[in-house]
Amino acid sequence: MVDLLRRQFVATVPALAGGAAFASACTSDPDDSAYQADAAQIRRRGPVAGPYGLALSEELIRYATLAPSSHNTQCWQFALDPKAITILPDLRRRCPAVDPDDHHLYVSLGCAAENLVHAALAHGLAAELQSGEGRQGLELVLTPTRASITPLFRAIAQRQCTRADYDGRPLGNLELALLARAGSSDRVRVMLLTARTAMDRVRDAVVHANTLQMADAAFLRELRSWIRFNGGEALRQGDGLYSACSGQPSMPTWLGQFAFRWLLRVSSENDRYARQIRSSAGIAVFVGNAANRETWVEVGRCYERFALQATVLGIRNALVNQPVEVASVREAFAATCGVPGERPDLVVRFGRGPTMPVSLRRPVPAVLV
Repeated sequence: MVDLLRRQFVATVPALAGGAAFASACTSDPDDSAYQADAAQIRRRGPVAGPYGLALSEELIRYATLAPSSHNTQCWQFALDPKAITILPDLRRRCPAVDPDDHHLYVSLGCAAENLVHAALAHGLAAELQSGEGRQGLELVLTPTRASITPLFRAIAQRQCTRADYDGRPLGNLELALLARAGSSDRVRVMLLTARTAMDRVRDAVVHANTLQMADAAFLRELRSWIRFNGGEALRQGDGLYSACSGQPSMPTWLGQFAFRWLLRVSSENDRYARQIRSSAGIAVFVGNAANRETWVEVGRCYERFALQATVLGIRNALVNQPVEVASVREAFAATCGVPGERPDLVVRFGRGPTMPVSLRRPVPAVLV
């Protein structure tokens, strides 16, 4: 779940491209209104009474697809049965450079499953995830139950990864307790680091791992392939990392590709990460009790509950996963977090901050098999 845009390359483009021409190219996007309309339609809060049969299944899947995924690859497919929905990995959307063992992919499937559970309950269905490490996908069996519209369900359409500076204010003890409870299960624990010394250690690990990733040509090629530099490109693809979601101006694809390839600077990227971590109220580190796909799915479910609970409380979050993505850094990072010999799964900064533009999702027919 690599966060967009790690690469604040546009800050250096104006000096190269020239002020007026650059401003014209990068501040006016004729597709912006269409993008916003599509995003609003995808994230609409539909009626919880009325849809039945296939229409109901497709509505549940729409809510499931509002989950986060690495690079917004939307690495899932859905198979329908009369009494079940199965979430399958879409291996065509793997990110082998940043996620060689498909850890993030299965975390993303877990996020989608958690959304589906809350959406099903709001529509009068209990969705029970069938366990088993050997299963190809995640089968959620649906049985009638009393409908319950929970605050977490209401938060699904508003949840986003907010890749911006936060206000630096600490959270209250009750808020932290609610986040910890939402992000934990019998197989996953979440450590909330709010002391500045602990957050500084995470910052140092993020900067170190980010430096290594930016020296990896395969990582950079993969990341660039998922960036959408303008609204038109984002609309055509329906996926990926739209630059405006990180507060960056739209620009022609050719200019964005050039800027990404030639104007990236490690020092400015590391400075930005350090600043954003300093602006956060805390860092959440998710640790599963095993390193297998079933546990990674559970990590995804816990993270999504955490993110939905944060949304209910008006708290933003963003993933800063570099220390768990770079294998040579991961072991030392685990020791820094007090879990030597274990595998930290996700690193998340949180705090209060602005609302940013939301990302798109592909339409439901595109993810059905």
